[in-house]
Amino acid sequence: MTVLIAVWGVAPGVGKSTLCGGLARRPAEAGLRVDHFREEEILARPQFAAVAGAFRTTGAVGPETLIAATAEFVDSVRAGGDDVVIADALVPFVPTLLAMGHGEDTIDAFMTDLTTVLAPVSPVMVFLDGDAGAALSRAVGREGEQWLDRYVGKLTRYEVRPPVTDLASAVTYLRREREVTLDAAARKD
Repeated sequence: MTVLIAVWGVAPGVGKSTLCGGLARRPAEAGLRVDHFREEEILARPQFAAVAGAFRTTGAVGPETLIAATAEFVDSVRAGGDDVVIADALVPFVPTLLAMGHGEDTIDAFMTDLTTVLAPVSPVMVFLDGDAGAALSRAVGREGEQWLDRYVGKLTRYEVRPPVTDLASAVTYLRREREVTLDAAARKD
């Protein structure tokens, strides 16, 4: 049986990638077969080719495309025989759907479908909570001020609600994203 550990975080800089690295090492050291699916790999994994194509073409990805790609990924994991999959932001679909303008009804329907698709890999969600402002400050310290400009610019282009124009408004948006994410996850167990 494969276990999928999907790690999400309240904001960039909260320690998600660091935690995933540690989570991937431990079972591998114990002799288990581990797939560490890093965040930056999502558009390069073959199962997510349709997601990458839609994103490059339109800048948006529909819920049905995300579900189909996730189903392909689950099938590949099961066929590959991995014991553990550590997913660094693989299923942060609630923030993605919010950023692309979908409402909570669409997100709830999506989460119902996602729960069914992920069932064969015994999913476990880990949510790293904390202060979004402090997390973003850590990300800026690690990546530089230009990173924050790109991050705010990305949120601005998505026209998220509430609108993002600077660090303070990004923190406000991330608080909303956190609330919607945790509510959706709790409703779908």
